[in-house]
Amino acid sequence: MSEYWLLIVSAVFVNNIILARYLGNCPFLGVSNRMDTATGMAMAVVFVITLAAGITWLVSKYVLKPFELEYLQTIAFILVIAALVQLVEMFLQKSIPTLYRALGIFLPLITTNCAVLGVAVIGVEEDFDFVKTLVFAFASAVGYGLALILLTGIRERVAVAFVPRHLRGMPIGLITAGLLALAFLGFIGMV
Repeated sequence: MSEYWLLIVSAVFVNNIILARYLGNCPFLGVSNRMDTATGMAMAVVFVITLAAGITWLVSKYVLKPFELEYLQTIAFILVIAALVQLVEMFLQKSIPTLYRALGIFLPLITTNCAVLGVAVIGVEEDFDFVKTLVFAFASAVGYGLALILLTGIRERVAVAFVPRHLRGMPIGLITAGLLALAFLGFIGMV
């Protein structure tokens, strides 16, 4: 059991997929202006990363490896992720149209979110079993969502504070993301 707690703490804080591995940077900076949009994106990413990691593990274990097709791993994983994003998009459009409109272009961008592909590849390359892959993927996605919500909260406060003209917008967003990554370095000794 402690093995799973170490995996969770490591994925959420120590090896955070966005702040330590620097994967999924585009939506991280693109959706971090408003809290409602960031929260919706975080939930969508948690769903897509967890499901994508589970399905890609199954594809790798029962299709790619037995037929010696590992060289098609990236293409197969991208196809799985694209299909999942389409499912999430259709679900949100039917069930939560306000969230669907709020996410706008960023929802289809999950398809190209390299954090989703990165977690799937890490799960296979670390040779995790199926349960460990799901736990790792869920924890990594929660870490992504945590970092996204923290950055959004900071950016909302910075938006009402005085910022020199040359640093407004994306420059202060990048500086804030860098400081947040430095703060997460403090978790390195935990695991």
